Amino acid sequence: MAHTHSHDHSGHDHGSAGHVHGSTDKKRVLVAACLTAGFMVAEALGGLFTGSLALLADAGHMLADAIALGLAWYAFHLAGRPATGQLTYGFGRVKTLVAYTNGIAIFVIALWIVYEAWRRLQMPAPVLGGPMLAVAILGLLVNVASFLVLHGGDRESLNMRGAILHVLGDLLGSAAAIVAALVILATGWTPIDPILSVLVSLLILSTAWSLMRAAAHVLLEGVPPTLDRDLIASDLAVTVKGVREVHHMHIWSIDGSSNMATLHACLDEGVDAHQAVSTIKKRLASEHGISHATVEPEFDQCADEGDGHDHGHDAAPHHDHHH
Repeated sequence: MAHTHSHDHSGHDHGSAGHVHGSTDKKRVLVAACLTAGFMVAEALGGLFTGSLALLADAGHMLADAIALGLAWYAFHLAGRPATGQLTYGFGRVKTLVAYTNGIAIFVIALWIVYEAWRRLQMPAPVLGGPMLAVAILGLLVNVASFLVLHGGDRESLNMRGAILHVLGDLLGSAAAIVAALVILATGWTPIDPILSVLVSLLILSTAWSLMRAAAHVLLEGVPPTLDRDLIASDLAVTVKGVREVHHMHIWSIDGSSNMATLHACLDEGVDAHQAVSTIKKRLASEHGISHATVEPEFDQCADEGDGHDHGHDAAPHHDHHH
């Protein structure tokens, strides 16, 4: 049960399908980035011309998205590069760093909009409803277009998920601007504009937060959300012959999709270490979706014992070693 996600490409072979996806994803993200960036300029000008904060909020959102999509494209571009002597894991994490940085940038934009809206509620400014409606509707169409472009991509990649989330948030932003324009045209009540701009910025904040959380988890070497370290450790001890226990186990992900593990395997006397290690690696790959594992076999005593390491808490099912 390596990937228990219900995706349209269930059980695909990571090698080939990954590459096919990679190249189309890269093109998709670039198209969406250009669409978003182009219209973001139009929307910002529209917002200044009509005096609408909701349009400016949506433009701010689109700016963050254009940057996000541009960086996502760059991340795909880098991820294809082979590892180097200095960067032994390759460039896969660039995507994660990008997602994190991008999250911080969006936070700032959202806070600015909230501040601006608060000022406007105290001193309402005139807003041109007609042109505002036209710009907002165009914005919605552009967002629908980029959503359709991205939606055909791989939904498992953190990078693509981030990109799609952005565009979805944008759809809602444009919808809010349309609603504000309609209310202003119908009733002339301008405070609706800053009120809806605050809603848009709250939406931006939640998007940023979820992106940053997923990225931070990867950067902190967290166990991938689909796996359970202690379960996997006890599973190895039970299923692999000659393994007495597994401790010092770490599982982490490079980029949100490929997983790594290191562990110590305590073996019974007379067990063939090479055989046991290779069985453990095979089981990790086939059953748990961990493609790269480093296994340290031990007989009798753990090599890390006696040098002052308190590893009781970091061990999985932990028994006293037989000395």
